[in-house]
Amino acid sequence: MQASLRLLGKRRFLPIFATQFLGAFNDNLFKTAMVLFATYTIYDDPRMESNFNALATGLFILPFFLLSALSGQLADATDKARIVRIVKAAEIAIMAVGSMGLMLENIPVMLAAVLAMGVHSTFFGPIKYAILPQHLKDDEVLGGTGLVEAGTYLAILAGTIAAGWINAEATAVAVICVAILGYFSGRQIPPAPPVGDPIEIDHNVLRSSWRLISVTMHIPRLFLAICAISFFWMIGSILIIVFPPLVKNVFTASKEVASLFLAIFSIGVAVGSVLINRLLQGKVSAKFGPLSVMLMAGFILYLYFVAHGWTATPDGRLYDVWTFIAHPGAWQVVVALLGIAISGGMFVVPLYAFLTTTVSKSETARTVAANNVVNSGAMTIGAVAILAATGAGLSITGALLLVAAMCVLSALLAWKLNRACD
Repeated sequence: MQASLRLLGKRRFLPIFATQFLGAFNDNLFKTAMVLFATYTIYDDPRMESNFNALATGLFILPFFLLSALSGQLADATDKARIVRIVKAAEIAIMAVGSMGLMLENIPVMLAAVLAMGVHSTFFGPIKYAILPQHLKDDEVLGGTGLVEAGTYLAILAGTIAAGWINAEATAVAVICVAILGYFSGRQIPPAPPVGDPIEIDHNVLRSSWRLISVTMHIPRLFLAICAISFFWMIGSILIIVFPPLVKNVFTASKEVASLFLAIFSIGVAVGSVLINRLLQGKVSAKFGPLSVMLMAGFILYLYFVAHGWTATPDGRLYDVWTFIAHPGAWQVVVALLGIAISGGMFVVPLYAFLTTTVSKSETARTVAANNVVNSGAMTIGAVAILAATGAGLSITGALLLVAAMCVLSALLAWKLNRACD
């Protein structure tokens, strides 16, 4: 663990870590502020609330599905540090639009900014992992990946908490300021020029996406890792969609408590990301994968039963943070959320390390991009599944049972991956 933390003192790691941290903070500050605004101010129907959250999620991940192949090719064909500078400059403009949407309380403008943020993240996504094997030693890659994941979820934590506690005007100013800091941080990333032979970029996004995915299929452990990551993000997307309406309508709590839910979840994933690196001692392995995701399923079921036994406020008002914490069942909610998140972090971090160590350094960005295409498709399926299920009458708590069942499929994929690596 100490060896991994030493990377934070190295210019070959710190700027990319800081740039990713600031970007994740900004994404989640804006998205969470928007979702909480819609859930607690505009809508008063659990179905409409979950539908809006699903729409926002779908718009954010749509660019990953359409443009990941192109972004991966560009990252492998161009200096990755140069791309970071370009996308971080674009983030400033995107956040200016988002800020205007928040100030005007204009949902279409906010959703347009979310879509643009998805494009920004699509082109930055392959770089944050693909640049690590280029700047780090072989025995530092897993530790660096774990720190990036932990930092990402701590940034999500900070952005999520801030969104629940500051008003729209403060959020509008903050997202622009953080975008500017991210731009200057990105400029400190050392050059990361292309490795290997030049590649010809295919600008046909559908054809290049299919080719990109098909290239990974002939490597069993790489294909299984991508499938397992995709199931994880499908599960994660459903949980993020149902959390705000779950908090409001089942736990009868305020938007600050909804922010607290997401924050606890982020803390847990960060803890799991660091813990698995310690358990594996730097070795890229999926041996803890099946157990981790089955634990995740168990904690999701635990949250389901806690929700069913929850005592709502008698007068129809919402619990604030302190009255929620004073509730006798609050500690059970916290244990469930931490358990879900820690086991999830332990599950997914080694899988990302597989992506960057299974192929040559000249192909890492395209491999991460292929993963992003499949991930975004899986998350889209998850969002559509929630829309369809709630439309058919599935309750918010019932969605938790659906997620627990999906964890079992993820455990099967993790078991097959572990077998493929033996």
